[in-house]
Amino acid sequence: MRTTVPAVACVGEPRLTAGFAEFGRLDLLAHEEVHGPIGPMEPANLLRLAEGIQLKGKGGAGFPFAKKLRAVLESCERQDLTAVVVVNATEGEPASWKDKVLLTRAPHLILDGAALAAYALDADEIVIGIADDGVGKESLTEALQERRMPVPTTVVTVPHRFISGEGGALVNGINGLPHIPPGTKKRSSDSGVGGLPTLLSNAETYAQLAIAARLGPYEYAALGTDDEPGTVLLTVTGAAKRPAVVECAAGTPLREILDLCEAPDGPGILMGGYHGKWITQEAADRAEISRKGLAAVGGTLGAGIVVPLGADTCPLGEAAQVVRYLAGESAGQCGPCKMGLPDLARAVDLAVSGSAPVEVVRAAAGDVKGRGACSHPDGTARFALSAMEVFAEDLRLHTTGEGCGRRVKGVMGLPGAPDPNPQKLTLDWSRCDGHGLCAHVVPDFIRLDANGYPAFPPTPVPTWLREGALKAVKVCPELALRLAKAE
Repeated sequence: MRTTVPAVACVGEPRLTAGFAEFGRLDLLAHEEVHGPIGPMEPANLLRLAEGIQLKGKGGAGFPFAKKLRAVLESCERQDLTAVVVVNATEGEPASWKDKVLLTRAPHLILDGAALAAYALDADEIVIGIADDGVGKESLTEALQERRMPVPTTVVTVPHRFISGEGGALVNGINGLPHIPPGTKKRSSDSGVGGLPTLLSNAETYAQLAIAARLGPYEYAALGTDDEPGTVLLTVTGAAKRPAVVECAAGTPLREILDLCEAPDGPGILMGGYHGKWITQEAADRAEISRKGLAAVGGTLGAGIVVPLGADTCPLGEAAQVVRYLAGESAGQCGPCKMGLPDLARAVDLAVSGSAPVEVVRAAAGDVKGRGACSHPDGTARFALSAMEVFAEDLRLHTTGEGCGRRVKGVMGLPGAPDPNPQKLTLDWSRCDGHGLCAHVVPDFIRLDANGYPAFPPTPVPTWLREGALKAVKVCPELALRLAKAE
């Protein structure tokens, strides 16, 4: 897992990244010199500001901040309770680094935004959730020591997992529960931290609020588009020769960002992260950095993640690795996640290996869409289906047995080192009598075909299914199943 923050770049006028070139990290004095003073705002004024700049959550879902704020205000009045403000800086998405950049370089912008919200809500507490990878913790602690917050402010660390960044999972973790999404969907604005109405939003969202409070809605809207005023933070990684967190005005051509980071022309670009969508190079030439602009070419802004692939990389193999990872990130509390995502990962492996048609992937994705306790199954299905669509020609080559001629290079930013000892299952057909015991032991990887014999992908067994595969080998009464080193 990478623990050093990547380079920072800016296209046009810097706002969130202002002062980085001069000061590196902005302590309180540098922060006030660059951004100027800020005062508290009454609830009505903060609501008007958030509505005036059309501020939407920067964590991926893009929910309007003003609606969240109003919902918490109304819930506090209706229940006669006080509020809690939560900053989600966990950034569980492995390919994203924008919030870590703010934590390490501009922590006071995040704190300013949280303080504005806490004053407007007359909140009792501010809680800031960060990942346990250590990135940004020291900087945030120093920032809190440098200033007085309007209410008690605590920092909570959560496991650096994909699902830990989900809002409900963060609230659970703060409440001392397992760091996984709640089994049922509920609104934190009604009952969140400690059962109190909770305003929960992403770290960049609070930082943008702090910028807007200083500039006002009209000056804030001097950059960006009519629909999406202001700037956007992007994390550009993958095959880019100069990976960076880039700030740009909404509406900036995507091609300008790719050229800045020296991204090569390849088979496709992932937009929005592991729950995002793939687009082609041709689409990238027409795309603009905004929700509307990316949707027009079949992409999504998501959490501002841009992952270009190189021409020498197998896009389907890279996508299959991510689907396996996402299946392993299941909270394990609902069927679509616990059983459906491993089935989807298996279907993608089969399609990529040329052992099954793409309809198998579509069917597996359809089994999980709209049925999960959180958005994880939907996002994973969206990612897989997008890969099948954008890389259709590569899939055809894989299906015919020719292959695309490119190897999997592991450029998707997955956490952890590659499996040092990849292994795959093999079957001695002269011994197999079709007992089917192996499929019962590890149904996530082995299925029975129409004749009752085991069928499984020729790809390496995912590490998170290795134990099950070993058990399947041991229970085979004819000793037909083997787990061998993958070449």
